[in-house]
Amino acid sequence: MNIRSSTDDFVSRTHAIVAEFSGLEGPLLPILHSIQESFGYVPDEVKPVLAEALNLSRAEVHGVVSFYHDFRAHPAGRHVLKLCRAEACQSRGGEALADRVRELLGIDFHGTTPDGAVTLEPVYCLGLCACAPAAMLDGELHGRLDEQGLEELVGEARR
Repeated sequence: MNIRSSTDDFVSRTHAIVAEFSGLEGPLLPILHSIQESFGYVPDEVKPVLAEALNLSRAEVHGVVSFYHDFRAHPAGRHVLKLCRAEACQSRGGEALADRVRELLGIDFHGTTPDGAVTLEPVYCLGLCACAPAAMLDGELHGRLDEQGLEELVGEARR
């Protein structure tokens, strides 16, 4: 698929998503979630379309996309590993786990392994404070992580 047809596809699918949610009060967030679900990320090409359709500025749309950590500007890997960076997890060894996962994957937060297998994302609370440190792999929560548990998660994601 060439760049032009890819852009046309983004735009036409975005118009359909906007039409689906346009009856909602404050539809931007549901629309963005649907776009990310459809494309795997929020392409830059859709921001002006959303701004025009919702009577917002491009800066407002970009601000919402960049403010929320769940929205991505680029496609994610086949698996997404989110590591909690909140205080409870930090107090229970989260920093050492963060160092170890970056070492195991060879990437930093917001990066994707060269083989496209894993995207590593920080998250600032998974709601498992009593089970800290915590992570989420492809939507599945994992608490009370130690180095061995983290290595098992990375191994699972690498498959």
